[in-house]
Amino acid sequence: MSEKKKFHIEYEIKSSPRILYSFISEPNGLMQWFADNVSVRDQLYTFTWDDEQQKARLLVNKENKCVRFHWLEDDPQCYFEMEIVQDELTNDVALAITDFAAEENIPDRRLIWDNQIEYLISVLGA
Repeated sequence: MSEKKKFHIEYEIKSSPRILYSFISEPNGLMQWFADNVSVRDQLYTFTWDDEQQKARLLVNKENKCVRFHWLEDDPQCYFEMEIVQDELTNDVALAITDFAAEENIPDRRLIWDNQIEYLISVLGA
């Protein structure tokens, strides 16, 4: 298996950080765009897509700022993070995604994020 590389993508989102934060941190918010079902118990999130479950531990949770998860079956140094970035001058809000994938899978993984974030933007009405 090839070593995973970190990659970073940023999406402009017309939303307040507070509203956006609820969509990236709360099970109800995540279910509206990220996974079919999301449950949480003791910082352990269970994401379900088409009856397939994946578990991730919440590593970082900064209110109205960012969340970082580690997939339990993934390499220890890998994680995925969704960070809300607000421009101090324009107040524009962006969602920065940091994720890991094998080099040959990064284009596919980026496409998945593109589609998910597009869906998030439509749910937000942004």
